[in-house]
Amino acid sequence: MKKIITLSLISFNLLASQTITSNVEDMFKNGSLTGEIRTLHSSYTNDNSENSYATAIGGSLNFELANYNGFSGGVEFRTSQDINLLTGEGDKFNDELSSVNGNYNQLTQAYVSYEYENLKLRVGRQLLDTPLADSDDIRMISNSFEAYIATYKLNGFSFVAGNVQRWQGTDAGLDDGWVKTTKDGVNLGAVLYENDSVEVNFWYYNVTTVANAIYTDVSTTLELTKELSLDLGLQYLDESELDNSGVEATIYGLSTGLNYNDFSFSLAYNHSIKADKKSSFSGFGGGALYTSMDSMILDEIAQDRDADSFVVGINYELDSLTLSYAYGDFSGDENSLGKEAHIVEQNFCVDYMVSDNLILSSVYVIDNNKEDSISEDFNSKNLRFFASYSF
Repeated sequence: MKKIITLSLISFNLLASQTITSNVEDMFKNGSLTGEIRTLHSSYTNDNSENSYATAIGGSLNFELANYNGFSGGVEFRTSQDINLLTGEGDKFNDELSSVNGNYNQLTQAYVSYEYENLKLRVGRQLLDTPLADSDDIRMISNSFEAYIATYKLNGFSFVAGNVQRWQGTDAGLDDGWVKTTKDGVNLGAVLYENDSVEVNFWYYNVTTVANAIYTDVSTTLELTKELSLDLGLQYLDESELDNSGVEATIYGLSTGLNYNDFSFSLAYNHSIKADKKSSFSGFGGGALYTSMDSMILDEIAQDRDADSFVVGINYELDSLTLSYAYGDFSGDENSLGKEAHIVEQNFCVDYMVSDNLILSSVYVIDNNKEDSISEDFNSKNLRFFASYSF
C-alpha cells in the first residue's frame, strides 16, 4: 500500500516517552493503556472488471509497561471485522480490510525494551518507520515487524542497527498473518543527523536473497519571512541484485514545498535509471520515494526501462478542516519488448478533526492507465471513508 504523497524526511523513533517507576510491581501499576476504535469503508469502481466494496470496524488496544531500571515493554492487539450488510459478496467483495475471511485478529506488537543513557534496545514485534520498512497506516491494519533494533544518540547523530525477520499488515497480506520478510531476514544500519537547519539520513539494507540497498536523503526548511517558508529535499536509492532476484535499480529524487500561513504547495520528482530486465524494490510498506501516492509508486513501471514520476500537491488547513489534492504523472520509456507505460493518479482528501480524540476523513483516488485503457490495473476509482476514535 502507498502513501498519498510523501515529501517529508523519513523518521525513526524507537521509544516514546514513558513513566519511570521504582519497582517491578509498579511497572504494571503505572503502565499506560491506550487504544483506538476505527471504521473504514472502501469501494472500488473498475472500468474493466467487477466493482467491489467492503466496510469494517475494529481497532487496537495497547498496554505499555512503565520504565524500571531502563527496562520496559508493551503489547498491542489489533482487529478488523467486516460488516456484512455493508460489504460486497463474491466478485464484489473487497478483501483488503479484513482478509478473504472477513476478519483479522493479531497480536501486532509484543516487545521488550531497554534504555541506558544514550543507548536504546528493542526486541520483538514492533512498529518501524524507515525507508524500506514502514508501518504505512492508511487502511485498517498497519504494518508491524518482528525485529531486533538498537539505536545510539550522540550530539545530533543517531546510529541504528538491526535485523527484521517477519512482518504483518495490509501490505504483507492479511490472509497469512506473520510472514518472513525474506528467507534469512533483513539486516539494516543507519546514520542519521539532525540540527535546527538540516536533516540527513543514510540507510543500508541487506535484504537477503533480494538486494543490497543504500538509501540517503537530505532536507531543510528555509524561513523566507515570518509567514513564508520553503522546504527542500534530495534523495537517492541504489539497489544491487543478490541471488538473481531480478531486483536492481538506481533512483534519484527531489522535492520542494512552499508554505504560506495555512496553505502549502508541493512538487516532487523521481527518476529511475534503466537496468536491463531488472526492477526496483520499494521494501516492506509504502516506500520512501517522494512521489509515492495512494495507489501508484514508481516501482510499478520501473522495470527494464527508464521511468519518471512527478507529483504536484496542494494543501489547505482551515481550523479543524484540511483539504488536500495531489496529481501524479508516472511515465516509462519503451522496455525491451517495446512497451511504454503512462499512468496518471489523482488524490482528493478531506480530513476533519472533530476533537483531539475523533478524526473523520475521506479519500477519493482516480487512476488512469493511459497506455492500456482495457487493463484492470490502474483504471479504477477508490472511495474511502474513515473514522478514528482514540482513547
